[in-house]
Amino acid sequence: MLKTLKIILLLGLVLGLSYYFGVRYVQQIPLNLPAGIHTVAPGSSAARLCRQWQQQALLSDSQCLMLRLYLKLHPEEASVQQGVYRVSADQTLLLQVLALFRSGKEAQFAITLIEGETLQQSLNRINKAEYLLQDVTTAEQVLQELAWPAEWGEQPQSAEALLYPNTYYYTANSKASALIKRSQRALLAELDNAWQQRQPDLPLQNPYQLLILASIIEKESSHPPEKTLVASVFVNRLRKNMRLQTDPTVIYGLDDFNGNITRADLNNPHPYNTYRHHGLPPGPISLVSRASMLAAVQPAETDLYYFVSKGDGTHQFSSTLEQHNAAVQKYILGSTP
Repeated sequence: MLKTLKIILLLGLVLGLSYYFGVRYVQQIPLNLPAGIHTVAPGSSAARLCRQWQQQALLSDSQCLMLRLYLKLHPEEASVQQGVYRVSADQTLLLQVLALFRSGKEAQFAITLIEGETLQQSLNRINKAEYLLQDVTTAEQVLQELAWPAEWGEQPQSAEALLYPNTYYYTANSKASALIKRSQRALLAELDNAWQQRQPDLPLQNPYQLLILASIIEKESSHPPEKTLVASVFVNRLRKNMRLQTDPTVIYGLDDFNGNITRADLNNPHPYNTYRHHGLPPGPISLVSRASMLAAVQPAETDLYYFVSKGDGTHQFSSTLEQHNAAVQKYILGSTP
């Protein structure tokens, strides 16, 4: 009886040590996958992946055998989830990689839409984004995705500015249309928030006109402290029925702009030319930031009607044409009258 007990204890010890050292062996099996993106195909399992890596000479026969034995004892670790994963440089062990593939925590990809860019520039970014299914490729399709609030009036006829500039994250094989809808929802929320904060008696009839004015502010100034001053110039001009006379609207409506605005460009009768037409242009001209929206609804109270670039990212503001002409002489023509 005592002898049998000793044999059982000895067998138990041997099995326990075998299990311990077997597990330790599997835990330390190296797997030197290149750091970066890896795809787990539908129907994959830990065992199938092991055979694949064995064929690629990343694992040996004995290592795969030990993994199969390990999975018999730990069946909860045998499955993986299909998807696209990002393997980091410090994930160098077999079980680490399998744990990642089992977790379902797929790689996150990012795309940044930038304020001041046109819709077409943003759409080009989206269409070049990696691992994004391209089911929206034109401005017309972007417009079709829009859920414009009925209380804001007629839906815009142009898709320009109908995306919100921000960084958006997505997983592989997400649809471009889903990303665009997220961006549009963000834009509508920001636009509604700004509209609710508008000053009384602004010469803006609806949130779309707010978006138009904010896009002009966006293009005219990237210097945040100046945005409310730029807004005040345009609001003051609108109140006096003065033409806005802003170069970015002229440029937006040109079919082929070479970087230098000419007198012929200023005389071009296209509908966005605010040198030729009074009031706001028919639509916005770029993606718009929150700061520009808020500047449009909360302009500084000034008697300013003019501004000119100083060439350093800031502007010289003037109340009279005489002051403005002197500023143009100084900052554009390089002389002092």
